[in-house]
Amino acid sequence: MKNLLLLLLLCHVSSSVKHSLKFFLTTSSGIPNFPQLVVAAMVDDLLTGYCDTNIKRIQPKQDWMKTALENNPQHLEWYTQYCFEILPHIFKARMDNLKQHFNQSGGIHVFQRMIGCEWDDETGEVKGFMQYGYDGEDFISLDLKTLTWIAPKPQAVVTKLTWDADKVRLIDYENYLTHVCPEWLKTYVAFGNSSLQRKDLPSVSLLQKSPSSPLSCHATGFYPDRAMMFWRKDGEEIHEDVELGEILPNHDGSFQMSVDLNLSSVPPEDWRRYDCVFHLSGVKDHIVTTLDKAVIRTNMEKPSDITVPITAAVVVLVLVVSTGFIVYKKRKAKLPPSPPDSSSELSEKLNPET
Repeated sequence: MKNLLLLLLLCHVSSSVKHSLKFFLTTSSGIPNFPQLVVAAMVDDLLTGYCDTNIKRIQPKQDWMKTALENNPQHLEWYTQYCFEILPHIFKARMDNLKQHFNQSGGIHVFQRMIGCEWDDETGEVKGFMQYGYDGEDFISLDLKTLTWIAPKPQAVVTKLTWDADKVRLIDYENYLTHVCPEWLKTYVAFGNSSLQRKDLPSVSLLQKSPSSPLSCHATGFYPDRAMMFWRKDGEEIHEDVELGEILPNHDGSFQMSVDLNLSSVPPEDWRRYDCVFHLSGVKDHIVTTLDKAVIRTNMEKPSDITVPITAAVVVLVLVVSTGFIVYKKRKAKLPPSPPDSSSELSEKLNPET
């Protein structure tokens, strides 16, 4: 039954390909040398563009995005106008208002907006989203179905009432999120098709901090992020004593993930009955790694060839995280993951001091 459910799930994931265009905008106060406004653009969770008020120019982060902008100069003109002329003033005013609502006169504060859309290239379904966060917590979000704002915090109620009354602005947002954004997303997917549609298989390793630590099956370097990973015993998927980690971005646009197995109750003679399975959507064959003590990497080994440094997929989020803040919760309303800082997921698993 478990294998049947897995097969059905994999078929579902493979049959529907969803693309996304997301913009992360960050403004702050009290952080020295931090730009007034930072904007990062992502297509299918891959960093494709960046701008901030210090650099004062749009920076494509992928060759195909540079080509897309060269072929669609109105896009570049729009980004330039909003990044450097319109949004810095709007976000500064909103930051000042928020500090008043929260009765804050100083200190370090961060205000963010995530806006974008998704497009299913199989069904044609389109979804738009817009959320605001303040100091690492949700502040207000747009409900496109009712064209009203949702205020999860008491301090956001005044903002909700004011924004709900601005019908012209709501209609503009609806048009952008359901028409303009999806059309631009389709354009970028067409230019980046060879990169976005690629299938990269990972390298898979068995990692363990110490003989008493859980054993981690770690896969890194795969693309896209539509993947599954699990442990089996005698060919059957198991869930007891298993902990599945999140899919995280690597510095090169690929992804990594891991699944841990607690071996404390497993006698050594039974280890060979266990294996780790990795499956990438759209790829027929699994990657199966049998539990073998001889291939387990531990912190006793030289780390020169096994440390995989991870940097953030989104520059702006790294800047915010490095100052001690937490951005939106992972994949809430399809938010992308808050990527880790420059520390390595792989190094962490091998270092017993962390």
